[in-house]
Amino acid sequence: MTKQFPTIKILLIGVSALLLLRLVSLGLYPLMDTTEARYGEMARIMLETGNWVTPMFDYAVPFWGKPPMFTWLSAFGFKAMGVNEIGARMPHFLVGIAIIGLVFYFAKIWFQSARAALFSAAVLAFTTSFLIFSGSVMTDTALTFSLTLSMLSFWQAWHLQGKRWGYLFFIGLALGLLSKGPLTLVLVGISLFLWVSITRQWHLLWHRIPWLSGTALMLAVALPWYIMAELQTPGFLDYFIIGEHFKRFLVSGWQGDLYGSAHTQPRGMIWLLGLAAFLPWTPILLVQWARSGWQTVTTQPLPKHILAYLVCWLLAPLILFTMAGNILMSYVMPSLPAAALLLTYYQIRHPINRKWYALGLITPSLLIAIVVSLHTYLVDPLSDKALVEIWRQQPKSTAADLLYLGRKSFSSQFYSQGKVQSRLKPVSQWLSSQTNSFFIIQPINQKAQLFSQSNWQCELKGTNTKRELVFCHPR
Repeated sequence: MTKQFPTIKILLIGVSALLLLRLVSLGLYPLMDTTEARYGEMARIMLETGNWVTPMFDYAVPFWGKPPMFTWLSAFGFKAMGVNEIGARMPHFLVGIAIIGLVFYFAKIWFQSARAALFSAAVLAFTTSFLIFSGSVMTDTALTFSLTLSMLSFWQAWHLQGKRWGYLFFIGLALGLLSKGPLTLVLVGISLFLWVSITRQWHLLWHRIPWLSGTALMLAVALPWYIMAELQTPGFLDYFIIGEHFKRFLVSGWQGDLYGSAHTQPRGMIWLLGLAAFLPWTPILLVQWARSGWQTVTTQPLPKHILAYLVCWLLAPLILFTMAGNILMSYVMPSLPAAALLLTYYQIRHPINRKWYALGLITPSLLIAIVVSLHTYLVDPLSDKALVEIWRQQPKSTAADLLYLGRKSFSSQFYSQGKVQSRLKPVSQWLSSQTNSFFIIQPINQKAQLFSQSNWQCELKGTNTKRELVFCHPR
């Protein structure tokens, strides 16, 4: 097996250097609108208000769209490292490292080789989307950890028939319920249904897993939060269960989203996103899959059921979201650990020249390019951090209002620590009632309307390619 894989030294150096690069990058670019800045602001509000039950979309607006795990992670990061980009992202990065650790641990058990296990970990770490997602403020990293723990524990419980692994399976499900909700149960359910059906082991299903006591454990961990959330903000369960888990995915362009617009995509787009998500390994995986043939998945003896298991795990998110109209590439993230293990399996069974895996060098190069680009004008449409920092440096920033013409961005909320206020109507409709001096962030080249006001003295304080910061005070 030693010839199929790079040396342990090369793998260790590669993974360590890549993770160090990602760690350094966490604080080098601002939280982006809309996802990162929105979730970062929710975590900041959670820490400020001490409300650890319900994530808040704004100070008086509960967020019913997701369970609180993503908010808890960043809020704890803020508490430990301050309210900044590193504090927001570090916990999610550590969860990503934990996923890599799970893949390494189980690959070592399955393939009986530390070299193969390190190769699995390296493939996952060098998957471009995984590396980027793992250092981002989002819900899918925690979901992927939960699902990975459940899937790997189920395999161990099935073959070792030990209750400890069975209970870890249900703990993973509970963490998933707190990370993304019932979607976890559906994804795991699809994977296991396909695998048990393909391998014709239905007669063993009830006996290998502690279903009753495990379900009780899962509910004991996850259910209290759901009850507290409904009691604190009635209506949560109806919106979250029906809206987020049915209408969001079945109704293209769903208009019931309380917190923004749905992500409209053509049906079946998830398969193309899946191919993109596993880059740079997609060509190798497809070639290896074709070389092995579909029959190897369905006609193996018991020791080789790992292949069918990994394929079912990989396909579950793609199958689930095939008919979904509202999807993102991050929805494929739970498939990535399975894809990394699958590629290792193929490299053992049908090895190709390991030089092909130099494709992984694309990932750190792309990461560096992305971080560098976010220090140029390209970041202007994605974050208002620079304008808010100019506002903070102004002598009048503490006494004057900070306004935002139109719906305030999440990045302006986060970097102003919640001080920015929206002005949804045109300037002419609210300026007459404004008595205090104010700074305003508005679309670029809108300042003429303010400069023409006879009762106000206005001056431009900062600008970028999309917006400008103007300060106005009474004459």
